Amino acid sequence: MKTAAKYKPNIEIAPDPENLAHKGVELFVIDAQKAVAAKGAFYVAVSGGQTPRRFFELLAEAPRAKSLPWERIHLFWVDERYVSPDSQWSNYRLAAESFLDRVDIPEWNVHRIPTEYGDFNVAARSYEQTIRQVFGLKPNQIPEFDLIVLGMGVEGHAGSLFPNCYASFDTEDLACVVYVLDEKLNRITLTHPVLCAASHLAVLVSGKEKADILKEVLTSEPDEVRYPIHTLWRVLDKVTWLIDQDAAKAI
Repeated sequence: MKTAAKYKPNIEIAPDPENLAHKGVELFVIDAQKAVAAKGAFYVAVSGGQTPRRFFELLAEAPRAKSLPWERIHLFWVDERYVSPDSQWSNYRLAAESFLDRVDIPEWNVHRIPTEYGDFNVAARSYEQTIRQVFGLKPNQIPEFDLIVLGMGVEGHAGSLFPNCYASFDTEDLACVVYVLDEKLNRITLTHPVLCAASHLAVLVSGKEKADILKEVLTSEPDEVRYPIHTLWRVLDKVTWLIDQDAAKAI
């Protein structure tokens, strides 16, 4: 694989989606154990989409994950579609159905993005306030998540930071609104300063439909406007790419 000399992604290739999910869970367990041992709590933000579904299920099935001290884990979301929590399009619902109802995490440790507000901006500010309270942040401080789990879209986006989207340039807020055209759902997302401040980021990429964009993202010069996931290039030493064989076939 060819990349610019100064950009050296840390890539782990799994033979199939099941193995990819297991690798993701093992990474989650290691980071959780390390954080709890160091400071008594683990702060993690997860994404939605289909790639993490099996990863989520294994959090409730794999013995090492299920036996984690879930009462010390604080769960947040990277982004959310602006739908009700019980909608089939809800990232929260995906997590709730696949693992939250099956592990012993206290409900007050589950910090979903509130989509019940009529005003998108009020919802984003509410989520930001929750983050500030849980992390005990001072004004202008940025939270340092122990782990952020991301996917990558076919346009090269991360979270809900889409190409040519204002949210990709927001450096003032912790969370902001993403207005989407073409009848797609509006969203709320963590901003890139929050992503880049995390101690560790894992990017899960699965499926042959991601092969071409993955090659383009990994081999082209960073362009955050065209490929928002390139915002991670400034902290690439903290990023682990977990890729299945189908997605990796072009690199």
